[in-house]
Amino acid sequence: MKYNGQVSGNETVIVIEKEGIRINDKLLDYADVESILPINHRIRIRTFSQGELEISMLGFSYDGFWEELMDCFGNRSLESLFVDEEQIMLCEGEYTIPQGSGRGKIALYLDSICILPQTCHAIRIPLCFTERLWLDGYSFHILMQTGEQFTVGKMGYDTKPFAERAEKTALQTKNMREKALRDTPLNEPFEEKGLFRTKRPEQYWNASFGAGVCAVELFTGEDAATYLYRFSEPREQFLKKLEIAMEAMGTHREVIYMSNEQLSEKSLYLMTVNRTPAVTYLREHSAGRLIHGKNYNERLQEFLRP
Repeated sequence: MKYNGQVSGNETVIVIEKEGIRINDKLLDYADVESILPINHRIRIRTFSQGELEISMLGFSYDGFWEELMDCFGNRSLESLFVDEEQIMLCEGEYTIPQGSGRGKIALYLDSICILPQTCHAIRIPLCFTERLWLDGYSFHILMQTGEQFTVGKMGYDTKPFAERAEKTALQTKNMREKALRDTPLNEPFEEKGLFRTKRPEQYWNASFGAGVCAVELFTGEDAATYLYRFSEPREQFLKKLEIAMEAMGTHREVIYMSNEQLSEKSLYLMTVNRTPAVTYLREHSAGRLIHGKNYNERLQEFLRP
């Protein structure tokens, strides 16, 4: 829908699109948006490349504009987090995450909880890696296996049902993943195995370790390649981060090996990296790829045990 208003004091036609906000003939991609803040019927948008923009003079269209903007911005964030499972419950409430606190949309899916703030810090919390979930008054706490903690709550009458459904869904997801992992193949010379998304047990990965190095082969039904990493932390610490990153990206393996230049040209994946610390971590530790072909086994062994 088209809206008439002002952007930074200039009369403007504004169109909210799936990938961004079109201001006259220019598109402000959601990947460039740091935060969106409503103040006295004005909307301030802080960007990474253009500073701050202010949208005003929307008149009676203000409420509709704000609702459509938040829906499109949130949906684009969900797309960048590769959320495609069935939604169980959608609420609005308060949240506390490592990047800060505020109010936004909170959604429960079959395998995750997603927090959609008015900032670039949308987050997908995989239920398979939760350590403990509990409701304390109006606050629902989520403790991860890594020790990281998130809090959502003050969702009105939805708070208790949300907590009960989240606890039940987390248990089902963990049980399903544990069973699927038992049946997941482990192919020589690899010694560790894992899944991407819990609902897709036929797509998995194997990993092999050397001294400060790791090789990961992805089994996704596509052309085979093995991804190489170097790390300095203890092996178990790297393995846990690897598991989290692989679950986060699903089978979108290109996001972990694209160059920064290629990434800057694909705004959706740029949003993925900005919103997913585990994927950023894996990219930072990349040591290249081995394409399956002639002398593959020899080159793999050279990397693992030089």
